[in-house]
Amino acid sequence: MNFIDTATIAVKAGDGGAGHVSFRREKYVPKGGPDGGNGGDGGSVIIEADQQLGTLLDFTYKRKYEAQDGERGGKSNCTGRSGNDVVIRVPVGTIIRDRESDEVVADMTVHGERVIVARGGMGGRGNSEFVTSVNQAPRNADPGTPGEECQLDLELKLLADVGLVGFPNAGKSTLISAISAARPKIADYPFTTLVPNLGMVRAGQYRSFTVADIPGLIEGAHQGKGLGIQFLRHIERTAVLVFLIDVQSEDPEHDLVVLRQELGLYSPQLLEKPWLVCLSKADVLGDELSEELRRTPFAEKHQVRIISAVSGRGVPELVEQMWSFVQAQRSGE
Repeated sequence: MNFIDTATIAVKAGDGGAGHVSFRREKYVPKGGPDGGNGGDGGSVIIEADQQLGTLLDFTYKRKYEAQDGERGGKSNCTGRSGNDVVIRVPVGTIIRDRESDEVVADMTVHGERVIVARGGMGGRGNSEFVTSVNQAPRNADPGTPGEECQLDLELKLLADVGLVGFPNAGKSTLISAISAARPKIADYPFTTLVPNLGMVRAGQYRSFTVADIPGLIEGAHQGKGLGIQFLRHIERTAVLVFLIDVQSEDPEHDLVVLRQELGLYSPQLLEKPWLVCLSKADVLGDELSEELRRTPFAEKHQVRIISAVSGRGVPELVEQMWSFVQAQRSGE
């Protein structure tokens, strides 16, 4: 399935039905008596968050949504039928913006949450509504009001608690597959991961959180190199960022600086998030080399964790530390 995280749609609510002008034929009622009914209200366009969806792919094929118009009023004071609403389902985590003003209409973060993005027009009044003491036989009725219409930009941001960031082949996919049920593609060539992966991690009884594996950044990503920064929106909601650096890197300090620089060029707010540094793929080293690495200035400066997703070394402790950050965010600390 293709992963699409942005889309633009046009929505149009239904117009209200026109009021009706008619007169009933009844003895002793002036001019037969007005009995024109009101028009029905137009249907509205509603957007609903659905946790079963994971992409905005559907909006690649359909970009225009129109609700049903209300029916005009009838005789014998019959009100016209209201138009049916249109319900558009989007993934949880979708931000809806008005394309013209760029104003955020809604941030859909809860399954089943609904928002009306275009209200249907009101039905017009029939002539029976215009009767007064001096006008017993009105011949006028209101037209229905038009329904609202607008263009909307949809942007999906995954609701992940932890974001894994690193260069291609840093071990992000292997780690997320080791700590969750996610099964991303894993191979020994760069850019194996082409879309974000999301996994649910259990940190004990009644404790769980989500982790997003962001496709590999490279130096110059903000200029569009590699996969660029198109997927960094998916770590904007996270409680903590985990920087994964290959344990065999010739200059891990430089790697970390580049990764944080690319994040900062995308959004300075990302640099304000709590973060951890892990040296991954420790299974290629022996215990002695790992201990030497732990005592390097880089490891001591950043309190680096040395892990191996393959052997499981250091992974349970990392999961616990991730959970501590997630718990702190959820409790508002």
